[in-house]
Amino acid sequence: METLKEKLALLPDQPGCYLMKNKAGTVIYVGKAKVLKNRVRSYFSGSHDAKTQRMVNEVRDFEYIMTSSNLEALLLEMNLIKKHEPRYNVLLKDDKSYPYLKITNETHPRLLTTRKIKKDGAKYFGPFPNASAAAETKKLLDRLYPLRKCRTMPDRVCLYYHIGQCLAPCEFHVSNETNKKMVQEITSFLNNGHQKVKAELQEKMNEASAELNFERAKELRDQIQHIEAVMEKQTMMMNDQIDRDIFSYAYDKGWMCVQVFFVRGGKLIERDVSIFPFHQEPEEDFLTFLGQFYLQKEHIKPKEVCVPPPVSTEFAKELVQTTVVQPKRGRKKELIDLAEKNAAQALKEKFALIERDEERTVKAVEALGEAMEIDPPYRIEAFDNSNIQGVDPVSAMVTFVDGKPEKKQYRKYKVKSVDGPDDYASMKEVVRRRYVRLLKEEAELPDLILIDGGKGQLTAAQSVLTDELNLPIPVAGLAKDEKHRTSNLLMGEPPQEVALPRDSHAFHLLQRIQDEVHRFAISFHRQKRAEHLSASALDDIPGVGEKRKRALLKHFGSIEKIKQADTSELERLALPKNVAETVVDYLSQSNRHGE
Repeated sequence: METLKEKLALLPDQPGCYLMKNKAGTVIYVGKAKVLKNRVRSYFSGSHDAKTQRMVNEVRDFEYIMTSSNLEALLLEMNLIKKHEPRYNVLLKDDKSYPYLKITNETHPRLLTTRKIKKDGAKYFGPFPNASAAAETKKLLDRLYPLRKCRTMPDRVCLYYHIGQCLAPCEFHVSNETNKKMVQEITSFLNNGHQKVKAELQEKMNEASAELNFERAKELRDQIQHIEAVMEKQTMMMNDQIDRDIFSYAYDKGWMCVQVFFVRGGKLIERDVSIFPFHQEPEEDFLTFLGQFYLQKEHIKPKEVCVPPPVSTEFAKELVQTTVVQPKRGRKKELIDLAEKNAAQALKEKFALIERDEERTVKAVEALGEAMEIDPPYRIEAFDNSNIQGVDPVSAMVTFVDGKPEKKQYRKYKVKSVDGPDDYASMKEVVRRRYVRLLKEEAELPDLILIDGGKGQLTAAQSVLTDELNLPIPVAGLAKDEKHRTSNLLMGEPPQEVALPRDSHAFHLLQRIQDEVHRFAISFHRQKRAEHLSASALDDIPGVGEKRKRALLKHFGSIEKIKQADTSELERLALPKNVAETVVDYLSQSNRHGE
């Protein structure tokens, strides 16, 4: 959860899509945002409806993809939802897609709207996320370019001819050159040549306004606005439906991030992010990465690979054995730029997370050493005792290296020489055992020893380290308040409080260490107590070994329920009759003697 908060603080002030993931790494929700920083953070603050809150409770991580505009984010969101089918999204069950404009491949072509792209020789433009604006654009194009409107040729001219939106090839001769010119002009319009038409409409609007023909001026203004609404560049989709992978990279401080956009059927559906240290020239390391990329089973080689400059397309083609291009302009170039932008952001985020992590760990260790007036304690060992009224006394030790837990170095101790609830004597025994062993093995000693407890436990540990072992290792106590929270750091003889701001990273590090050693000690004590309780009544019964004991406890759940069972029930667990009778006799005798 701490990492999640840190990632939230680093979100960019950009449009894009975000993918929420659960503890298994499964995408459970996909959303879009005009400003990623504001939208994603909003999930983790304030109140939400029940469904949203359930989703937020499951989130353990998220990733995001920046886009060039909110419109691109909308299109990318659609593709990501269809790919991942997150259960918290409203899925597009009918597979509804966004509309395209189509110029048919006929002798007398028509301009249509469609939601399906077919390989029929027609020209397709889009998609248009705003369906009503797409319809308005078609109306505008119908007025500007009078292509045929009817599906089948009628016997006589229709209304469209009379209003100037059709040349009526049903009755009049319309040459191929005329049709071809209109198709070219519509194609130019829809391929960003609309600026010329906009300029013409703007001029006509100004003329109408000067002539006080405000109704006509408003109509022309609305047409200009419709053009602007639907002709915004949309780099998230391509009309050629070719499968391609878009590569780009960024590098800084000895690290490289390569981002790959997977475009399938003309749609950006997924991306891959790789961050690694590099040691050669950036282009060389990128080519090395590219050569290894398609050797992995999950990466299927597409029809086309796009790489950024100054990467050699010849070398890249030799490596991937497919078409490699380096676009200089157009939508593919825009996608490469977008991938590079995402790569740069990923590196920026990584360095920021490293910096924040160092503030919580290594820098916190250094600040702790400064406050205690000792060398930075890069290796810290902490001890805690656990028992209930002296029963099954145990102790535990955890190790933190550079401010992070080193779990392979954790140790558990059964207290051997202490009878009854003597916390001080238990601490002496365990500290003695730990450091006598390290001295014998000539193993690495800690820079600081922490004792979970007040002045008594601290003094007990100091007496062993100083008087018995003559070890000049700094040792300090971690006292708790009435709510069992870290309150004071104690050090010296006699122990004195070390001034440490409660909101400092050093104090938070002590809290993490104290919580961890307490958790580890308690879990070990519970384990030993459970073993003691289960062993006391069954271990001395002839014929009942470890395997039969586990089977009895698993089936009945407790010693008390075993006592209530008769011989036939025990025999059904595959116990021989004589052993079953022995178990019943033994447990009934223990009942009579009040054991």
